[in-house]
Amino acid sequence: MIKSADRINTEDQAIWLIFSGDRLVSYKDQVGAIQQHWNELTFVHQYADELILIGEHGGLTCYAIDVGQEQLDLVEHDTISMRTVFMNHDMTLFELVARAWQLVLFKRTHRFCGQCGSAMQQVDWEMAVQCHRCSHRCYPRVSPCIIVSIRKGNKILLAQGKSQRERKMFSTLAGFVESGETLEQAVHREVYEEVKIKIKNLEYFGSQPWPFPHSLMMGFLADYDSGEIIVDGREILEAHWFDIDKLPFFPPNMSIAGRLIEETVKRINSN
Repeated sequence: MIKSADRINTEDQAIWLIFSGDRLVSYKDQVGAIQQHWNELTFVHQYADELILIGEHGGLTCYAIDVGQEQLDLVEHDTISMRTVFMNHDMTLFELVARAWQLVLFKRTHRFCGQCGSAMQQVDWEMAVQCHRCSHRCYPRVSPCIIVSIRKGNKILLAQGKSQRERKMFSTLAGFVESGETLEQAVHREVYEEVKIKIKNLEYFGSQPWPFPHSLMMGFLADYDSGEIIVDGREILEAHWFDIDKLPFFPPNMSIAGRLIEETVKRINSN
């Protein structure tokens, strides 16, 4: 964490991830981080106390700046959504922005102690805040989620939730891990709750940080075991077994959902 602009080398260029509301400030007609000198960013100098040191990227120091809900008077810049950054197909940039956004959100939502209500203060040596009165300490939240691609012979199960209906997209099943359960238990539970089938041969695939708003997606591959698809009608509106040659619109492979689907198709074709 950087407390003020005093520790910034104003002679060097840096990467600036500036958040206004839930949007990222970017150059007009471009999708990317701002690369400028601090002295050139006069429109955010009043937020110098909100600087967060993110790390390095491409040999340049990277900072995040949070202006809260303030609407900036922008001339050379504009604002873009997080999903626009994601759909830009630059995963290095997206991962950088994702980390910055989660730290910004952490600071916004932990200004006061959840135990006694007093003001929280930044810990100097790590990313954490601590209550000056009761010493309650908080760290950035990470919410574990499972996501699974299910195969049945030469078909794959894809589902559509409320948020996907407008985009006419189908994807793999996913859900949050509950307190006291393993990742494997969460997969079996979520699948049964959402589509009422049972699975087997569960295999870990990989993970992806997902800043919507602070998830860690942990992907699995699985085979169908038994049961007939019955959607819950709340989270899942529609689900079907799709032939791999007739797949609907599904997430791109920058997302773990897209990579799970591609891996399932690859394994079916290799048989």
